[in-house]
Amino acid sequence: MSPILAGLLFQLAAIALFVVLDTLTKVLTAQYPIPQIVFMRFAFHTVVVALALRMTMGRLPWRSRAPGLEAVRSLCLLVANGLFVVALFHIPLADASAVTFASPIFTAALAALVLGETVGRRRWLGIGIGLLGVMLALRPPFLTGETPHWALFLPLGTALSFAAYQILTRKLSAVDSPATIILHTGLAAGAVAALAQPFVWQAPDATGWVLMALAGIFGASGHFLLIQAYSRAPASILAPMTYTQLVWATLSSVLFFGDPPDGWTLLGAGVIATGGIVAARAGTAR
Repeated sequence: MSPILAGLLFQLAAIALFVVLDTLTKVLTAQYPIPQIVFMRFAFHTVVVALALRMTMGRLPWRSRAPGLEAVRSLCLLVANGLFVVALFHIPLADASAVTFASPIFTAALAALVLGETVGRRRWLGIGIGLLGVMLALRPPFLTGETPHWALFLPLGTALSFAAYQILTRKLSAVDSPATIILHTGLAAGAVAALAQPFVWQAPDATGWVLMALAGIFGASGHFLLIQAYSRAPASILAPMTYTQLVWATLSSVLFFGDPPDGWTLLGAGVIATGGIVAARAGTAR
């Protein structure tokens, strides 16, 4: 199997796992406080990663050359997850997932503004198309005649926070090993989320423990597969595969929650995906 094909398969598998994670999270929001769900997701994530690294490396690569950046990166993921979980409590999974597709668009823009990467005209065109798609997914009143649900804006914050997380991942990859980076992914997030537990903790039943553990396992496994994907194939090839998430999210939304996406969700997601593909394929062309 060629490295590129292997990378694509790892990417597709990671996306599928993330949709499973989102499905489990939405199920949990019906019974448990959101801060508890977020905390348990990061707690189990950290335990799974630590055990896997201990078994494969014989040690835990805790030491980072940029611990401050590692903490900020982890907190960006905390914000992204927290906003998304709140959104899932109020709106369908497919709708929330469609708006988060703005993340690659924000990442491309932040790469130019923060990392100083050269971004050509065609990539900026892709970013513009993607932002237009975001507007459509948010159902602007001047087009729909209706006020959009306020929770639709939360995944937009998720997309921006996750874009910052990706930019910091790029910066940290120059100073820390992948093992150190993935080990630190849930540390600061879990520590901060733990502060809220004395005020919100609700003792899970057996099913709750299983679902929370599975959420952490699927989340950690998804991040591991993403690392494997990006170590084998160029980002320009892998990025468009992100949009297959809408297929799985739509299926999950319909099968498990009876919430099919409406036309605005599908139209907005399609335009966002078009912009993301244009941006990913543009390279630095001018």
